[in-house]
Amino acid sequence: MQEPLDNQGRTRWRRFAAMMVPATAAAGAILFGMSTGAIASDITVSGQTFKIGADRLEGDGFKQYGGIVREKGKDGKAGQVHPVALSEISSAELYSLCQSVRADLPGMPVVLTINAGEGKEPARAKDLLIAMDSLNGNATFTNIRIGRDATDLNPTAKAGSFGQNSDHVTITNLQQVSRYTTAATFNLVGLRLKVNVGDDAKGKECF
Repeated sequence: MQEPLDNQGRTRWRRFAAMMVPATAAAGAILFGMSTGAIASDITVSGQTFKIGADRLEGDGFKQYGGIVREKGKDGKAGQVHPVALSEISSAELYSLCQSVRADLPGMPVVLTINAGEGKEPARAKDLLIAMDSLNGNATFTNIRIGRDATDLNPTAKAGSFGQNSDHVTITNLQQVSRYTTAATFNLVGLRLKVNVGDDAKGKECF
């Protein structure tokens, strides 16, 4: 018989459910950091990473620079800080998009998977912002400019910090570990969302 969830289990489930929101609805306008190059102070993250994979990403208006995200601490105070790479893409097409997040409950493996853009029509995003821990794939940049002051790319970034941008980027075999994603619009063509539990959760992460 399945044991009732303890407080930790309920907390992990709430975090898991919250991860469904960015990928299934359009987020608001992008909010950026202040003088430290962080994302805006009123945005906090769960502390849990999620995976994004795609066969191919085509993006116009690519920018990248450093920043931080914060977890919410006790009593609403600022919690742990995570350095991240911030990537902005004005418009993006993602072919065979996959997003997954693992949120195991006590004695119960749980993986949420979201798939879209698996046919001829890709998933599309406008004004995409990604705060990531890592990125793997094969990238081709058009008219790339490396070593720019980050404030030339985003005036709220830290002055003198490293930045780069390009007119267009193509990334194949995309594998990305992220902490936060937002977009002005996110059109998920052929959306499939599934909660994989127990044995069904094994091997269901994007990579």
